[in-house]
Amino acid sequence: MQFSEIFSGHPSLCAFFRVAIVAVSLCFLGMAQKTARAQQPPEGPMDPPPEHRVTRIDTTPEPAEPPPIPSEQMIKQLATQEDSYLLARGHYTYRKTIRIQELGPDGKPAGEFTMVTQPGRDPDGTPMDRIIVRPHSTLQYLQLESEDFDGLNRMPAFALTTPQLAKYNLKYLGKDQLDEISCYIFDVSPKVVERAHGFFKGIVWIDDKYLEVVKTYGSWVNDLGDIKSSPQLPFTLFETYREFVDGKYWFPTYARSDETLHFKDHDVPVRMVIKWTDFEPLGTKLSAPAAAATPGAATAPTTPPSSAPATVAPAKPQ
Repeated sequence: MQFSEIFSGHPSLCAFFRVAIVAVSLCFLGMAQKTARAQQPPEGPMDPPPEHRVTRIDTTPEPAEPPPIPSEQMIKQLATQEDSYLLARGHYTYRKTIRIQELGPDGKPAGEFTMVTQPGRDPDGTPMDRIIVRPHSTLQYLQLESEDFDGLNRMPAFALTTPQLAKYNLKYLGKDQLDEISCYIFDVSPKVVERAHGFFKGIVWIDDKYLEVVKTYGSWVNDLGDIKSSPQLPFTLFETYREFVDGKYWFPTYARSDETLHFKDHDVPVRMVIKWTDFEPLGTKLSAPAAAATPGAATAPTTPPSSAPATVAPAKPQ
């Protein structure tokens, strides 16, 4: 029996069902074709993903604000101060105590080497360190002699003197507080490194009132990299503090370096501490030169003013 016979009395209803059957058939046919396409591999290259633009952010912090006086002016005055301190230090005697420690798993010294020297001159007038306390060692891994420390004397105490200033790039980084001393911070790096000379590379803290170096952190480098005082010693990076000596000069009085000895089956932390103490003028006939003038004063004060931050040495680690 056909639709025409069933719905002979209802021609409109018959037409409706014919259209519905055609629509359902087309729907199933479309779904079958879509499924077949999905099971076949794509033909030709796919469209590339949308291009993403990557914005790189510089992680180097910029100073919050420039210093109150131009950096070039600060650096020039700093170098003048360093010139006077370098000259003055040669007219002083002092004790230099070198201590090297091997640290145990608990962080406490497990072995120690100590040597005390005093500056002097050999018969031909060449400066040298004279041992005044015989070296004593309980170190287990390092075997040291006094000659192993000769390289320390080739690392200048005052790097940024006027003759050396042109060899460095100095970048102002901002301000920092060292105990009671408010400081400007500068990054220091050599413009060109050489094989025959060492150059300081690191950070300096400068008293923001008198523009004098109160702390340095860095190493001495040449074109081969970091300079060691001896092949026996791993120390290259030193944190050095200065103190106001004799009411006139900011001299280095404390330096520290921490490194690690690497062995096949374990590592040993080691530490070097250098202290300069008991500063005394060499004699009445050889007086030390006057220090460079400080800002706002005709000459440097002979006694530390109680209100001047520059007269208070920053606290040093033990």
